Amino acid sequence: MKSDPVRMLAVVPDPASPELARTLDLAGYAWKSVSSIGDASESEPTGGWAGVIVDVTDDMDHAWTFLRALRKQHTDATPAIVLIGGGQLRELEHRDDLFDDFCLSPFHPSELEARLRHLLTAEVDVQSADLVEYGDLALNLETYQASIAGRPLDMTYMEYELLKFLVQNPGKVFTREILLSRVWGYEYYGGARTVDVHVRRLRAKLGEEHANLIQTVRSVGYRFGQSRWES
Repeated sequence: MKSDPVRMLAVVPDPASPELARTLDLAGYAWKSVSSIGDASESEPTGGWAGVIVDVTDDMDHAWTFLRALRKQHTDATPAIVLIGGGQLRELEHRDDLFDDFCLSPFHPSELEARLRHLLTAEVDVQSADLVEYGDLALNLETYQASIAGRPLDMTYMEYELLKFLVQNPGKVFTREILLSRVWGYEYYGGARTVDVHVRRLRAKLGEEHANLIQTVRSVGYRFGQSRWES
């Protein structure tokens, strides 16, 4: 599904890499490279940026500075996705508030397109939905919406996919490698740390009261909820 050409993406830095430019063009996205937050403000379309793609692989300091300024200027939290190298994943720690999703670089075009599509798609109400529930947690499989105790959860596409997989397999213990292959896919190039980052972010979004729904099984991996043998 191609994006609405009126909804324009900002891409940092300027110029965009040939791979990123080609991926966005083939997917039908309208986009513009910007070099700074001032450049982004001057070039911002009337309806605002639909989203921002920030490549942090070459100049991390500039990328994080841009994202901090973006968050300060846009209280409506313009959705942002970062492209980051596998050896740079530690840079994501303690910066959860600066971006909404990330994609490992070099990226697969299909993966980046999927992340963008779900990051930018508007919420759609449906009369009949396929729901998955566990206690106070509810996931709508048709609209990619989730809530905990009636409170909506603002999640990225891969956070939702990971939570959905865990909720559908309560009580089972999964290694990080299995979660990578089952949720991200066998062709995903990220390491096990990708799982840890997403689990940490999910726990934060579930809140302190419900964070322990996702349990760490030492030296093994993760488990959601209780097994059927537990009371």
